[in-house]
Amino acid sequence: MKMHFKIISHCLNIFFALSIISCGQLNSKEINGPQNLEKIIPLQFKGLVEWGRENNSIPRTVKNGEIKGVYKGFDWTAGFFPGSLWYVFEMTGDETWAQEANYFQSLHSDMRHFKGSHDLGFVFNNSYGHGYRLTGDEEFLKVLIEAGDVLIERFNPTVGAIQSWDVDRGWQSQRGWTFPVIIDNMMNLELLFRLTEWTGESKYKDVAIAHANTTMENFFRNDFSSFHVVDFDPVTGKALSHQTAQGFSDDSSWARGQAWGLYGFTCAYAFTGDEAYLELAENIADYILKHSHLPADMVPHWDLSLQPSAEVPKDASAAAIVASALIQLDSFSSSEYLSKAESMVANLSSTKYLASLGENHHFLIKHCTGSIPHNEEIDVPLNYADYYFLEAIYRLNEIEITLVNNK
Repeated sequence: MKMHFKIISHCLNIFFALSIISCGQLNSKEINGPQNLEKIIPLQFKGLVEWGRENNSIPRTVKNGEIKGVYKGFDWTAGFFPGSLWYVFEMTGDETWAQEANYFQSLHSDMRHFKGSHDLGFVFNNSYGHGYRLTGDEEFLKVLIEAGDVLIERFNPTVGAIQSWDVDRGWQSQRGWTFPVIIDNMMNLELLFRLTEWTGESKYKDVAIAHANTTMENFFRNDFSSFHVVDFDPVTGKALSHQTAQGFSDDSSWARGQAWGLYGFTCAYAFTGDEAYLELAENIADYILKHSHLPADMVPHWDLSLQPSAEVPKDASAAAIVASALIQLDSFSSSEYLSKAESMVANLSSTKYLASLGENHHFLIKHCTGSIPHNEEIDVPLNYADYYFLEAIYRLNEIEITLVNNK
């Protein structure tokens, strides 16, 4: 067992500290700063909960100086806010947070019937999945099963993958795709792996493994950077083109796309033990961490292929995803990734990226980028950045608890 754990001081014992923190009125000048992260987290989320309750909506981001809720209809980000509330519940032990998590996930429960997206894993694993893990509520499991059954309907056995976007509507219909698959789709597989564990039905895991294998074979360049979109022929299964939708160019390395790949294949290894997935995850991690364009603070710009400059926006959400993935990867790998993850969390906890109390419309993390090609969500908070930041802290704390228990 590797004994190289030196959890950064302002993340150490966060869960223990949160269990005794009151969410009452505090002087913001006294608690702002990374050393008081354990106080800021519940207070910031209290503000978002109040907005969400007043607007009967799930906070997603900020636009034109106002909080923007999830889109009407289907929204791939809908599960992140309730998922964050489940983490805060687990941190504090305060049942109020569980009640709020359940309320906000109920706002998107009907999305489990939506057949037009691959992102049911994002939406339901990160909300109802945590709820079921923590409460064992069988009603939550029913929702998860229904979502999983709808998700695997998008699987094409000839391609060996779940179709990402439909191509008969929206901007996707203008790209000439027939069966597009995106690297982001690796993040929807965890729901399927978990459903096999929870139900004993192998059909979910079988689809997840096939999709992971197809992604492994078609998405990665020689340096282990990833394409964003691969379009397939649904009849022959042949890859037709390699493109991007949110990166700088078809041949560039969209930062969050690299993060999705790292996280997705680390997760795939966790559930299967397939060494090919572990090796790929290690290679993706090394590509990101050794990239000449990765800034000193390890928070990447929007696309790693671009020379860093003040004109190229940062994407703190990508750093949060990478940090969380590296913590898990470190537990499997003979290489050392934990110190890099700790540094990322430490930098995200600095005043440059972590909002002060009441700032940032109560979101935690600043300087995120959604999609520059679509001119959407540029240099704003994003609910998924907060989610993966909390998950990274949760995973760091789990390491500390394990060390304490093993003494």
